[in-house]
Amino acid sequence: MTDKTSTAEIPKPPVKAPKKKTPFREWLDSVVFAVVAASLIRWLLFEPYTIPSGSMEGTLLTGDYIFVSKFHYGTRTPKTILQVPLTHQKIWFTEIPSFLDWIQLPQYRLPGFTKPKNGDVIVFNYPGCPERPDEFGGYDKYPVDLRTNYIKRCIGTPGDAVEMLEGQAYVNGKVFSNTAGMQMEYEIETNTQVNDKVFQKYGITEFGQEISAEDKTIYLVKATEQAVKDMKGLDFVKNISPLVQAKADTTNPNYNTFPYNSRLFPYNRDNFGPIIVPKAGVTIQLDEKNIAMYKGIITTFDGNDDAKYLNGQIVLNGKPITSYTFKQNYYFMMGDNRHGSDDSRFWGFVPEDHIVGKAVFVWMSIDKDGTFLNKIRWKHLFSIIR
Repeated sequence: MTDKTSTAEIPKPPVKAPKKKTPFREWLDSVVFAVVAASLIRWLLFEPYTIPSGSMEGTLLTGDYIFVSKFHYGTRTPKTILQVPLTHQKIWFTEIPSFLDWIQLPQYRLPGFTKPKNGDVIVFNYPGCPERPDEFGGYDKYPVDLRTNYIKRCIGTPGDAVEMLEGQAYVNGKVFSNTAGMQMEYEIETNTQVNDKVFQKYGITEFGQEISAEDKTIYLVKATEQAVKDMKGLDFVKNISPLVQAKADTTNPNYNTFPYNSRLFPYNRDNFGPIIVPKAGVTIQLDEKNIAMYKGIITTFDGNDDAKYLNGQIVLNGKPITSYTFKQNYYFMMGDNRHGSDDSRFWGFVPEDHIVGKAVFVWMSIDKDGTFLNKIRWKHLFSIIR
């Protein structure tokens, strides 16, 4: 005899159909995803920038839209984390700060595949200078990662000796090779008035009439070496001469240069140095000249919590010091528009922790003064920055 058993079927719970997202929810999810993705790409890989001024003319033009590589030199980890995404210093179209500095994280740099080199075009956070407070958002206005973005060419790397002689840059005693786009200020004497379109034809975007007389007209222009050579062949051009400031001329306050001590450093925009770019791990003796040159680094940029300049001495942690070892690398930057650039000649060195990335290419270029058909500089599009 066998026993038979039976089991009753257990009812399955009803399956709920997935709740369909509303159009608003789908839109919101898409926006959140786009913001997160854009923020990650902008932080880790590439970030777009616009060239607002002429300090890099004629390599980069006002109205150029460029991409800057973050991964060339290594991406910096976030420092100011309480910030509206995809903003810099202020909320779009307002004067409202886009950040809170209540939390400041230690900043590190992820591994990159190269280091900043002489000749690289680099975007960095403008450090400012303790001896020259200004309105451009330097050390005394914003955290490091939110200071105003500048773009210049790297002339000196850590340990280099940088010098300007009659407008020509030298690095470690050798001529720094000028790029084709580098320009300076010239005086052009002509026997007639010149139409603006003539200057524009030769890529001269900055020009102005200085003197107009019966037998001559003089223009002040900022031009490349090639443009000057080409214009010399014009029949109405009588003479072209560079406007290079004489050595040791410290009488013009417009050329007040770093480190703001004309007795020790009688420099100007065209005759400057030589000065040594600070290098991490290098120790210097703090004599009068070195204190004048590097006190801003020791007291402001090198991360010393209690460093002061008092009575001609550097006081660190309450004690005067006679030598100092630099904690990080620094760089010397200059604009290709040599006579139209506010750069290291006027405010000093760029700390390594201020470097944002390498400028790699121009993806759009708009001439605000161009006509309807010539608003876009077509030849400048998708050009590699050299």
